[in-house]
Amino acid sequence: VNPTKAKHITNHRASGSDKTVALTPPIRFSLERAIEYIAPDELVEATPKNIRLRKRILDSNERKRQSKKIVNN
Repeated sequence: VNPTKAKHITNHRASGSDKTVALTPPIRFSLERAIEYIAPDELVEATPKNIRLRKRILDSNERKRQSKKIVNN
């Protein structure tokens, strides 16, 4: 390896690399099942049309701070 020699950069991607991503379909919950499914740090938002699962603290940095406070106490 020669550190003084720059690598040639191309704008080509590997063919087929985007095709390997397989997403699982979303799980449809009833209100009772959603309440059973959630973790202690999550909430269930129920509207007339949707049931959503979300974190109690939405900011990821704030969640990390809170978890560190709990561990230290």
